[in-house]
Amino acid sequence: QVQLVDTGGGLVQPGGSLRLSCAAYGFTLRSYDIGWFRQAPGKRREGIACVGSGDGATYYADSVKDRFAINRDDANNTVYLHMNHLTPEDSGLYVCAADARSPWCTVVSGQQYDYRGRGTQVTVSA
Repeated sequence: QVQLVDTGGGLVQPGGSLRLSCAAYGFTLRSYDIGWFRQAPGKRREGIACVGSGDGATYYADSVKDRFAINRDDANNTVYLHMNHLTPEDSGLYVCAADARSPWCTVVSGQQYDYRGRGTQVTVSA
């Protein structure tokens, strides 16, 4: 079955870290741009990070640059989002998506994708 499974969310204190995973089943992640976007109640959906197909060029939103890192593990067919120095503003539902048809990392918009996960909840609170 072809699917994308995103996991790793949870409750973390401000200043803490989490690692989210986006695992692909039935297709090869390397052939797709893989992006993460997040959605919080009352806020606009925000594309935060992406790793492009092939050479793996990366994109980060300004809000997470220098705090988050995305990397692709081809051996495990998984993309990871390492999140550090988390703040309450980082809380939300984090969703990963895969796209092989649109321009580079358009997938972070959450509007165009071939596959997407169900999302994993991140809550940053004391």
